[in-house]
This record gives sequence, C-alpha cells and structure tokens, in this order.
Amino acid sequence: MTKSGVIHQRLKRGLAGILVLAGLHGGLAVAGDNPRDPYEGFNRGMYAVHEGIDKVLVKPVAQAYDAAVPLPVKAGVGNFFGNAGDLWVGANSALQGKLGDAGVDFGRLLINSTVGIFGLFDVASELGLERHDEDFGQTLAVWGVGDGGYLFWPMIGPRTLRDTAGWAVDTYVDPIGRIDSVATRNSVRVLRVVDIRASLLPSDKVVEEAALDKYAYVRDAYLQRRRNQIFDGRPPRQDD
Repeated sequence: MTKSGVIHQRLKRGLAGILVLAGLHGGLAVAGDNPRDPYEGFNRGMYAVHEGIDKVLVKPVAQAYDAAVPLPVKAGVGNFFGNAGDLWVGANSALQGKLGDAGVDFGRLLINSTVGIFGLFDVASELGLERHDEDFGQTLAVWGVGDGGYLFWPMIGPRTLRDTAGWAVDTYVDPIGRIDSVATRNSVRVLRVVDIRASLLPSDKVVEEAALDKYAYVRDAYLQRRRNQIFDGRPPRQDD
C-alpha cells in the first residue's frame, strides 16, 4: 500500500469510531443514497443541532457585533486573524510544492506583522502580495488522500472525512492556542467565531431563498468550493 493509502486508512479508522459512537447514541449514522454523502442520516442530525445553536446563540451575537462594531474595526479584526494564520498557510503551500506561493505567504506575514501593526492592516495586499487559502486538508488531498465522504459537525460546519482530520491538525498548530492566559485565549477564539459568523450573515438570505433543502444546498456548495480550492480554481472535468 502507498504512503497516501496508509494515511487514508488511518484517517478512516480514527473517524469511523466517532461515527459509530454517534450512531449508537442517536441512531443517525445511516448510509444515504448519495455516494458523496454516505453518512447523511448522521449529518442531517448534526446539521439540525448546529442550526439550533446558531439560531439561539451564535447568530444573535454575530448580528449584534455586526451592528455595533464600526467597519474599520471589523476589517482590522479580520486582518489580524488572517495574519495569524499566514504562517501555517505558507507551510501548507510549501508542503504542496507551491514554493512561490509559500514565499508570498511568509512575506505577507513579515510585512503585516511589522508595517501592518500585528496584522491589523493588510499592507501586503496593497503591495500586490496575494492572500492564499491553504490548509492541511488541502495538503492531504494533494498528497493523494481521498475525501472519505462528507460530514457535518456542529459549530465546525461542513467537512469531509479527510478535511476533519486536516481541521484537527490546523487547530493543533493554531497560534491562538499558544496564548498562555486561558481567559484571553478563549476570548480571542470567541471573537474569531463571532467575526466569521458576522461575515457570513449576508449569505443567510441567499441560502433561505435559493434552497428547498438547506442541508443539501450547504453540502453541495461546500463540496464544489472545496474541489475548487484543492485544484486552485482549475478542477479537472468530472464524468457524470
């Protein structure tokens, strides 16, 4: 078996345990008819939990944040978190063999952390250094690890089996997690969640108006976007 095959099998065994436990608990881990969504029963249950949490807690807080915080401040918050992730973005660019992109990513980090005052201002973009969007899930895909099926996790959102493992690695190396003060670390994490949710508020109306089945709409949009990310916007044509 190839190295990528071994990695894929290990990912499947580890996350299969989670799915089995969840299925025993809620009776949800039932294979669906869609080959891209083999855990559809489980996923729909988790999506309903996510929707409930979002409706009661996350969305109202994001709406209040969006209404109360001036646009320049929100831009600065988004820039700060983007800058905090540029080191890992650059590392993943390098792991995928995109050395030129990695150089840009590291250059962005250097410029925005200094001239941009710890990333509050995106000076690098003004200088023509493009921001990339790479993570370990994409790196695993480039290494040949298959997606393993679609999954939906409350508060985390849509992933695949492979991207769930990638998300775990991304979370482990997240520099926010290295903040010593627990209170500060948790506050920064909450701020990031609220900032991301606030940025997604305009898409809520689109989903509500366009989708008879919101779950299926979110799933299909995620899988299409993810494929474009993995192939840098140039995915190969798929047979029907």
